[in-house]
Amino acid sequence: MTKKLKIAVLLLPLLLGSLFASAQCSYKNTAFKSGEHLSYNLYFNWKFVWAKVGTASFSTVRSVYNGTPAYRGSLITGGNGKLEKMFVLRDTLLCYNTLDLQPLYYRKGAREGKRYNVDEVFYSYPNGKCSVRQHRQHSNGKHSWKTATYDDCVYDMMSIFMRARSFNPTGWKKGHDINFPMVDGKKRYPAKLRYEGKQNVKTDSGHTYRCLKLAYMENDNGKGYEKVVDFFVTDDENHIPVRLDMHLRFGSAKAYLTNMRGIKYPVTSIVK
Repeated sequence: MTKKLKIAVLLLPLLLGSLFASAQCSYKNTAFKSGEHLSYNLYFNWKFVWAKVGTASFSTVRSVYNGTPAYRGSLITGGNGKLEKMFVLRDTLLCYNTLDLQPLYYRKGAREGKRYNVDEVFYSYPNGKCSVRQHRQHSNGKHSWKTATYDDCVYDMMSIFMRARSFNPTGWKKGHDINFPMVDGKKRYPAKLRYEGKQNVKTDSGHTYRCLKLAYMENDNGKGYEKVVDFFVTDDENHIPVRLDMHLRFGSAKAYLTNMRGIKYPVTSIVK
């Protein structure tokens, strides 16, 4: 073996590692297409009674962000005016991801009681690294900014949700974890998705679906992981979230699918 060939062989793993590092923030979308729209009813547990408190919709369309072809994902929630004294839910979430699901931009506007905060994350990828500019507009009008660059990829709430729909669960066993770092408008913290098996779920659309149960857990205070949301996604190629169980600091909430349109594949997970 010549000296040059030996050097090439020794360097190949490093070169491949470098290529992977620069591309690892991308992920092939296999689950949805432009024009998908999902609608939900929202319920809140109030003194052991589940009351309908509003609706939510999630839509994905083909768009452009700063000249880059992208998917724009938006989640909009609206509360029931009669019940907002016990549960205020007026969140608007927006993200832009490249067509291969690389995060580009994230925004969350959240109203909690009389407070209204806005989080933003701006992504860029210089020299195979992941750079983020984080912005938070506080309820008192104050603005805080932070910039950081990482060797690994980071995600926001919306981008990891869109990416997770394309995960292949074949071979997963209960307790299987997928770990990843999360960012919001202020900080970075560890999070994970945990597979918790299969379950049939009846929705407000009138159908019952065979679902995969995924628990989203985060450790944003350094004191250990806490479960935030349980996702029930259809056990077919679409991985449509048909029910969400939200574990809130002030109670519990649920979202049940009412309607879907613009779905990429036939929904083969319908039980009845």
